[in-house]
Amino acid sequence: MIKSEQASLSVMRIAVITILVIFSLSACVLAASVDVKNVKIVLSDNCEIEVITTKTVVSDILEENHIVILPEENVVPNLDSEITDNSSTIVITGVTQDAYAAIEIAEEEEGVRLDQLLSAYNAVVEKIVVVEEIIPYETETKGASAEENVKTKLVREGKEGLKKCTYKVKYQNDIEIDRTLINEEIIQEPINKIVQATNTINKTTTTARTAPVSTPNSKTLASKVEGITPEVKTLNASAYTASTCGKIPGTSGYGRTASGAMASAWYTVAAGKGYPIGTIIYIPYFKNQPNGGWFVVQDRGGAISNNKIDIYMNTYNECISFGRRNLECYIYVVN
Repeated sequence: MIKSEQASLSVMRIAVITILVIFSLSACVLAASVDVKNVKIVLSDNCEIEVITTKTVVSDILEENHIVILPEENVVPNLDSEITDNSSTIVITGVTQDAYAAIEIAEEEEGVRLDQLLSAYNAVVEKIVVVEEIIPYETETKGASAEENVKTKLVREGKEGLKKCTYKVKYQNDIEIDRTLINEEIIQEPINKIVQATNTINKTTTTARTAPVSTPNSKTLASKVEGITPEVKTLNASAYTASTCGKIPGTSGYGRTASGAMASAWYTVAAGKGYPIGTIIYIPYFKNQPNGGWFVVQDRGGAISNNKIDIYMNTYNECISFGRRNLECYIYVVN
């Protein structure tokens, strides 16, 4: 009986030892199958962390090491990428154009080096810049109404104003990439130019007419196009004067148009080649001016297309004050 019990104990010992051996071998096989990686993490402030992990997805590795990605930060490789190499690098940067360049490097070439990623990232520098800017003046016309034949007289010259503007400017690689106005201080208000318009014909003697005319030139132009149906278009209008044409005062070509005639304010217009020299243009916007709104194409310009016109004015300040605007134009091509 005693021998039988001893035999049973021996069998049990052998079984327990066998189970332990099998469990140990399984644990070794499992441990061998787990891929342990060395990963370097470079934070946006250039601090470096080296970790050992069994995780493969970038987001899991960061979460395991309690690293939170801010909304304005970017991760290279991206959060959904898998780390397959035994020694890899994860780079966290601010979101700039150079950060996107780092992403492109990482996508184009596997096993990208850390120095390549960091060389593609340059910080954005912000500076406060204070500049003085000119405020253009406007022209005020006082006196006669639009229907009256008028002449104008300068009452007061205009004077440009001045303001101090404070901008927040962003630079990258010493190149300005953004500018935001944060403060504006008026140093000197502009003084508007004032023109007085007076009647040249008594109201009781005026008669009805089909087109607004106010000078001999405009009368002549209006009579030339009588009976001709105009082409009505909206053109982008700007202004120019002799000093803006690149010619030197006193030379033979200064103030001379492509037609050969001298440029004349409230008469000369530069237009594209689609409008022959001598084409007459009526612009209702200028019907209160001395020419009643009538102009003649006498000039060309390198930047003037068939959708643009350039109106000749006496002074540079008048050109700046007029600026650029879209105007309705009645175009008469005269044979």
